[in-house]
Amino acid sequence: MGIRVAVAGASGYAGGELLRLVAGHPELDLVAATAHTQAGTPVSVVHPQLTGLDLTLGATDAATLGDADLVFLALPHGQSAALAAQLPGGVKIVDLGADFRLRDAALWERYYGGAHAGTWTYGLPELPGQRAAIAASDRVANTGCYAATITLALAPLIAAGVADPADIVVVASSGTSGAGRSAKVNLLGSEVMGDLSTYKTGAHQHVPEIKQATGTDSLSMTPVLAPMPRGILATVTARPIGRTHPREVLQAAYADEPFVHVLPEGQWPHTAATVGSNSCHLQATVDVDSGRIIVVSALDNLGKGAASQAVQCANIMLGIPETAGLSVFGVAP
Repeated sequence: MGIRVAVAGASGYAGGELLRLVAGHPELDLVAATAHTQAGTPVSVVHPQLTGLDLTLGATDAATLGDADLVFLALPHGQSAALAAQLPGGVKIVDLGADFRLRDAALWERYYGGAHAGTWTYGLPELPGQRAAIAASDRVANTGCYAATITLALAPLIAAGVADPADIVVVASSGTSGAGRSAKVNLLGSEVMGDLSTYKTGAHQHVPEIKQATGTDSLSMTPVLAPMPRGILATVTARPIGRTHPREVLQAAYADEPFVHVLPEGQWPHTAATVGSNSCHLQATVDVDSGRIIVVSALDNLGKGAASQAVQCANIMLGIPETAGLSVFGVAP
């Protein structure tokens, strides 16, 4: 019998990916999965890719989830706090929503609305000091997908003093699964295919999270909806400070990290190369015309940007190998 794990919000894309990862994990035992409108439905009906997983979605309540040793909350933003408050104190929780990521209550209210629920340990192990903090925590707030992509590209450069924290510009493209599984006209195949469009331009909710995680003073971010199901590609530019090459800084920062890879010279990140993995691929250069730092970052928004990142945090919280049940390698074609 392994460590007992439950997934709340298991009918969504991130929830389905959590089910896949937990079901194949060598140390974890999937004991419950819950949903709202699809409670009572077999998992394999909601997620055909999980045919063979003999589990039925239950109601999303403390009675269904409370017997687990660890619970993943894959709920819409603003819904985790109430459920977390009902779970027994001894149950560890990783929240994939935004409820507990921000320290500043005013910023939460500005970008998400409603009352701020508090702040949990931030779930990005590759940041300095976070691995130890996660290991000591029973409550962890998983990163946002854009936040993980951009923070991994930017944080070491700010910390090393080679990038100006007051002059950061990001253009990032995301697959449609980042918008969730609910039916929306703008996400229909007929609307998305053959099209690129910006959204939440100048007001994306991950901006304060990225600034908090990186120490950035000013961040201009333009999100782009791309005609692909999963993946994020971010181009991060910054005004340089000094002459240290950004690639050298990233190589030093991630030399011992199993899931963050600075690619060989001349090789640039592709979203397809990270699909199904917990890896983030990075490359950096300096623009020959403007002299600005350019870092390109790619990851799977449902992987390192959500579900596999949450499993990585859970592994650390539970004291088992950090890489257990997670793949460094993507799936192709």
